[in-house]
Amino acid sequence: MSIRKSLLTLAVPVALLALSACTTGFPTQVQRFQAMPAPAGQSFVIQPADLDNQGGLEFARYADLVRRHLVALGYSEASSPAEATMVVTLDYGVDQGRERIEAIPDPFPPPRWGWGWGWRHPYYSRFGYFGWRGDPFFWGWDYDIRSYTVYTSHLDLDIRRTADGQSLFEGRAEARSSTNALPVLVPNLVEAMFTGFPGNSGETLRITVMPENRQGQQGDRSSSRR
Repeated sequence: MSIRKSLLTLAVPVALLALSACTTGFPTQVQRFQAMPAPAGQSFVIQPADLDNQGGLEFARYADLVRRHLVALGYSEASSPAEATMVVTLDYGVDQGRERIEAIPDPFPPPRWGWGWGWRHPYYSRFGYFGWRGDPFFWGWDYDIRSYTVYTSHLDLDIRRTADGQSLFEGRAEARSSTNALPVLVPNLVEAMFTGFPGNSGETLRITVMPENRQGQQGDRSSSRR
């Protein structure tokens, strides 16, 4: 059962921008390759891809989210790697961000004085007065220029069979957002990764995780495909 409500659409786009995820959802691109067995008593352990995260409190929080999803699907957590039939490797991160600049039309520009067709300014050349000069934004808008930073975050999930190291699942979730806070990003990436898990091997999905305050009953999920 899903922990949070998600919208799922089959697509092959670049990672989408989630600048207003707090109100409109968290758009994520998810790609998955899988040969997962149906739950039949398999057990798992979760380990970090970066060994520096082993035993860390932050990693433990994200690993617990993955654990809850796997248990809800019917797999069980092993008490040690030696007893596990599957090893789940978890990796996550966010880049340094890129500056973006956008021009937003101003529907209420300051008035321009003039006469005739549209707004015009008197033109003075180096030879003195020289009639009227057209405004380059004659019939257009004034623009507000804004800059902001866009961060790209990712979550990688790899599941292998311990007996022979055979890969059972390889997944990657990516998103673009205006925040680089991993405690905000990673839970949404995990939720997107497990929406419709394990999915069809080789497909790329566009999944939007809805914010908790816009959900109904916990565990409800809406999905659509095109």
